[in-house]
Amino acid sequence: MDSFSSPSSSSSPQMSTEDFMDQLKVQLAQAYAEEFLETVRGKCFDKCITKPGSSLSGGEGSCISRCVDRYIEATGIISRALFNAQR
Repeated sequence: MDSFSSPSSSSSPQMSTEDFMDQLKVQLAQAYAEEFLETVRGKCFDKCITKPGSSLSGGEGSCISRCVDRYIEATGIISRALFNAQR
């Protein structure tokens, strides 16, 4: 049986719609967080790391910190704007 097949009534209890939605929300949040981290990691690395090595220079560390802070702030602003627009 694949993951899209409906289980028979005797094999396992049915998941309630509310439980299913909660599980889906958690999975979507995890996927969003992973995508966000990959985007930030890639963009901030490209912007801030001039010569990859075994450690960051002081300037590179500061640049990474500012870059990540800006992405977090921008994501918060966009999320609030989208949330308020839905009301």
